[in-house]
Amino acid sequence: MGKKIKTEKSPETLAERADLIEKTGEVLTQDARHLIHCLTIIGQIEGHYVLPEQSKSTKYEHIIPSLVAIEQDRSVEGLLIILNTVGGDVEAGLAIAELIAGMKTPTVSLVVGGGHSIGVPLAVSAKHSFIVPSASMTIHPVRMNGTVIGVPQTMAYIDKIQDRMIRFVTANSAVREKEFRRLMMNTDELIMDVGTVLEGEKAVETGLIDSMGGLSDAVECLYDMIENTEKRYR
Repeated sequence: MGKKIKTEKSPETLAERADLIEKTGEVLTQDARHLIHCLTIIGQIEGHYVLPEQSKSTKYEHIIPSLVAIEQDRSVEGLLIILNTVGGDVEAGLAIAELIAGMKTPTVSLVVGGGHSIGVPLAVSAKHSFIVPSASMTIHPVRMNGTVIGVPQTMAYIDKIQDRMIRFVTANSAVREKEFRRLMMNTDELIMDVGTVLEGEKAVETGLIDSMGGLSDAVECLYDMIENTEKRYR
């Protein structure tokens, strides 16, 4: 991996920054120790179907090209991902998570509020993950909306999607597959549902999230990653 080279860029106007925040929820810091891109993933992950206007959503057709641009931009030294999700399209969420996991750019995620369902792979996709004490991770089996054909092949298809998500989470965190499946299939905690809600400290204890911490902790961790990377290539 080559060293990220700092390049001079013309400063964005306040209007351009505001427009970027409004359209995609992204912020690029300018006057900081290191140049960090902040990416927010909130609400539902919108995939192949457009959600109603009243639903707060993150569109994967916005996030994917943004990740490609961040990975190519030599002036961007790190990526901070702020997560507060309520689930959404599993395949779209996994696509975003795989792209983040495959980046050479230093990445840190911070879960605030919650990481529901597909928010779990998104949280663990970064090189280091944080969760605030009041946040929670909701783990439950994969679901399907709309018309479902009641045949064995449908169940086999859902199982395959679920296995892909489990493999990704266990490969990118310290939680064991057996324990993750147990949490996913728990019938004692959620009313009229199957699964488990892990609050901040418990999410760290199980190995799902790397550390407890807030914004300053996540930023400092990202700075350390950047500086350690720079040292290796001097």
